[in-house]
Amino acid sequence: MKSSCKRPESVLVVIHTDQGEVLMLNRTHPRGFWQSVTGSLKWGETPRQAAERELFEETGLRHHGRLLDARYTERFPILPAWRGRFAASAHYNREHLFYFRLPGHRLIRLNPREHGELRWLPAYQAACKASSWTNRNAILRLLNQA
Repeated sequence: MKSSCKRPESVLVVIHTDQGEVLMLNRTHPRGFWQSVTGSLKWGETPRQAAERELFEETGLRHHGRLLDARYTERFPILPAWRGRFAASAHYNREHLFYFRLPGHRLIRLNPREHGELRWLPAYQAACKASSWTNRNAILRLLNQA
């Protein structure tokens, strides 16, 4: 189904290192909104395809087979600030969780239209900095797996 409206389905990709740090990105709009890599699925795209695409678009990183599908989703209401991007009938978004583990820090190439700043933070600090509850929970899930 093709549509000019955004698909109410997205991915969240938590990038983390072997040392327990998580990459957090500060959105350009709204400024001060800290998050992991995230983005909507395009019509006809699978969650894995979207995660691979968003990872590269937002950070310049290629997955090289290290993208782990957590096989976990969250459903949340679409906030009023974002409602205009979706069809009038779309009230909820389904977010698919992925993890991307790196041995250490990598050079990150931010997309300046989306993010203006990045920080590598210890996982617990990253969870506290995350602006969305789904992102916070995803980082805490990672901590519980360690």
